[in-house]
Amino acid sequence: MENPSSSTKDARLQFSLNYQQFESVIQLRYKLNFKENWIDINVNVDNIRCNLIRLVSETLMEKQGYGSDEKHFPSRISLQLTPLLQSDILSVTVTKSTDNPAHEVGIEKTIESSFEPPKSVGFSISSTGTVLLSLKPWKFEQSVYGDSAILNWILHDSVNGREVFSSKPPKFALCQPKSWFRNRYTRAYRPFTREGGVIFAEDEYGESICWKVREAAIGKTMEWEIKGKIWLTYWPNKRRTHHSETRFLEFNELVRLSIEN
Repeated sequence: MENPSSSTKDARLQFSLNYQQFESVIQLRYKLNFKENWIDINVNVDNIRCNLIRLVSETLMEKQGYGSDEKHFPSRISLQLTPLLQSDILSVTVTKSTDNPAHEVGIEKTIESSFEPPKSVGFSISSTGTVLLSLKPWKFEQSVYGDSAILNWILHDSVNGREVFSSKPPKFALCQPKSWFRNRYTRAYRPFTREGGVIFAEDEYGESICWKVREAAIGKTMEWEIKGKIWLTYWPNKRRTHHSETRFLEFNELVRLSIEN
């Protein structure tokens, strides 16, 4: 738990939140480009998939909880890639950070008029409108710290722009059935898949990271450390509750790359 004191005392909500399993696949791809006096090691994030899977039947979820739709959702993913043989590293370069392509909801205006009954004078007019909304829920960021490259995918509240993993839903939004996090798995412009997960593909989120390595590294096996942290947040979906929370998990992997021409 990001904040252990924020645990809910609602046993049914606890059941729905606890009997879900988070699963994720992170695929990286690398390419070696041999130059005259150095080597470029280009790393791309090929694919990131995150999902939450219920661990019990939907019948039991409905009986002891509030159903499987009351569950956490990914709100931030962070990866740090670090070459451990740093004496051979000359430089590291990242491409610019990019926003998720915007989804636009167009303007629609309707005006209705009608005459009053014959014994009265005049007529009434009513109008409704839909405001243009540009949603950019996920933001992708790249940065460099020493010889490490840091990648972040961060979910933002499309109304106030705040980072979801470190904030609470606005109180007024909890009462609004059209708030973006309400019925969030069935809306047309949802920031998740229908199952409640996310998929990030290379063509949407950034390009490559490039490490420039000394020519002396040819023939060596370089070790790379991959550190990751994933945040999962709960904001109410269909249930009327003021409870919200964020949990996180961390992982560490060591991979070996052979530098051979």
